[in-house]
Amino acid sequence: MNFLLRTNELVKMAARQQKRNIVIIGGGIIGCTTAYFLTRHPKFDPTQHTITLLEASSIAAGASGKAGGLLALWAYPECLVPLSYRLHRELANEHNGAERWGYRQVGCGTIGAVVKNVNLHARGQGASTSTTSDLKVPADTSAAAPNANLPIQATDDKNKNSEKDWEKLPKQDLAATSLLSESVLPSDLDWVDSSLVRSWDVMGRRGETETAQAHPFHFTNAMADLAASKGVYIRLGAKVTNIISSSSSSNGKVDTVEYQDRNNGNETKTITEVTDVILTAGPWTGKILPRSKIEGLRAHSVVYEAEVSPYAVFTDIELPSDWTPEHRRQKGQKRKHRGHVDPEIYARPFGEAYACGEPDKTIPLPEIADQVQCDEDQCNDLISYIATVSPILASAPVKTKQACYLPQHVRFGEERGPLIGQTSTPGLWIAAGHTCWGIQNGPATGLLMSELIFDGQAKSADIDKLDPKKFKV
Repeated sequence: MNFLLRTNELVKMAARQQKRNIVIIGGGIIGCTTAYFLTRHPKFDPTQHTITLLEASSIAAGASGKAGGLLALWAYPECLVPLSYRLHRELANEHNGAERWGYRQVGCGTIGAVVKNVNLHARGQGASTSTTSDLKVPADTSAAAPNANLPIQATDDKNKNSEKDWEKLPKQDLAATSLLSESVLPSDLDWVDSSLVRSWDVMGRRGETETAQAHPFHFTNAMADLAASKGVYIRLGAKVTNIISSSSSSNGKVDTVEYQDRNNGNETKTITEVTDVILTAGPWTGKILPRSKIEGLRAHSVVYEAEVSPYAVFTDIELPSDWTPEHRRQKGQKRKHRGHVDPEIYARPFGEAYACGEPDKTIPLPEIADQVQCDEDQCNDLISYIATVSPILASAPVKTKQACYLPQHVRFGEERGPLIGQTSTPGLWIAAGHTCWGIQNGPATGLLMSELIFDGQAKSADIDKLDPKKFKV
């Protein structure tokens, strides 16, 4: 009799251990791909496993909906990239990604262009703010030093010190830039004025130059929809305020998640008996878990209505030293940047072109994605600079001006790779800090998180160097 009772108790204990109540915090690409792959894991059992995704705003409300969507084998970190690039192709094949989220191959490279006053005047863009008669442009502008301190006349003391060098987004690491190879400007890259282009370098890894693209907003929402179709509960307007560890547990395992229901008067609600919390809140991860050292880096972008050939183009544009964009000139300001600017321009599916500018930290990360502030002048700078090299985009309608915050893992002022894995708190997991490469590395991160949760280890890639515990998180 005692043997039977003991056996029944062991069976019940095993059943309790099999049950998982998983809460994912954040409805960006990392949270949605994690939800997707959890439901596709061979050990997932909807009768035993409950998965809830909490999002403070809406799906893809932050950088996941405002990114360019570039997929590249030259991205970083290297331990995630090949796996994730392959998974993007497999997901597109399985779920009709070409139509659903615009998955496609694209050409990719970097142009070096020199724009002179005569080019701007020919397009009606030329106007100088300089009143100095001896202001001189170098005789050979193509040989001018990048980001040289060119003499741009300030119009008042307020803007006297506003002139600055362009700051590139952290998209290309040294390994990527070393893989550029000189080539001939493709004939179908006809939305860039070829007469201004001095160089075209193909971007990509030698022997593996393939580059692809997905529309980030549509891709992220598709992952959320596919996860929901397998039983994931998605709660929007749910702003997490606290993750509570069990007082009855000797090891302080997570037990409860508290959140404000923004759709119901900010009522405080709880999810109890939680076994796992996966923190995928992008730049807001650091607000929920400060020791993660995940912070936000604001970046502006614009979206054009334009059907153009499928290329992702990085740029290095040298502008006349005395030229100022119209929107600045009307305010009595000078140009914000010195000689060279480097916007990124991506043709996108569904009749769009996307361009992003430099990052900034002038406005702190707000509480939620709905509150992100967009500096229209920065967007107009971007539009003006691109117009100097692309007559087609210069005449195209701008459908969106926007800003978002990229999630950076920063230690002692230096950017590190993303954090993926279990923290020092039992049951608390983190997958965040992907900077510019969240869309690219989302599928691999989601798959690896599903393996960590259900298998206890990452099987598809070696991500030991991304272990949060190595950074005392």
